[in-house]
Amino acid sequence: MTKANGQAAPSLPPLSIHGQYVKDFSFENPNPLEVFGSDNHNKQPQIAIDIQVNAEPVGDKAFEVVLHIRADAKREQQQLFLTEISYAGLVSLGDVAQEDIGPLLMIHCPALLFPFARHLIADATRNGGFPPLMLDPVDFARLYQDQKKEASPQQKASA
Repeated sequence: MTKANGQAAPSLPPLSIHGQYVKDFSFENPNPLEVFGSDNHNKQPQIAIDIQVNAEPVGDKAFEVVLHIRADAKREQQQLFLTEISYAGLVSLGDVAQEDIGPLLMIHCPALLFPFARHLIADATRNGGFPPLMLDPVDFARLYQDQKKEASPQQKASA
């Protein structure tokens, strides 16, 4: 990009984060008396983690990227806790190629948001009376590739 006087105009960064925030957050501890009063509290729980990423346009080259994380912990079919968070960022894209938009929004943005959501989940589980749930790092590139493979041909055409 060039200005009228021949000087190069400063290029915008490929990705700018204008803000990040909690959209929705819940922690449920439905059976505290049974969980903390039972003899099998030393047994390892089974924890199922589900992570999804969505990006919606909110303006010209501006997007809301939302990282959804759900952690469901059970021990021998007894619900220990359930926590869900939707953690979002308002981002804008600079001058990037069309093929780079998906990876920027669905890989790089959630990778930047993840540490903050991880911290909130760890605090919530600790405050709920359990050891802090420290989520392992997430390979958002693999998640993006899996999501692209699962997309229907109609969804691929509109993307």
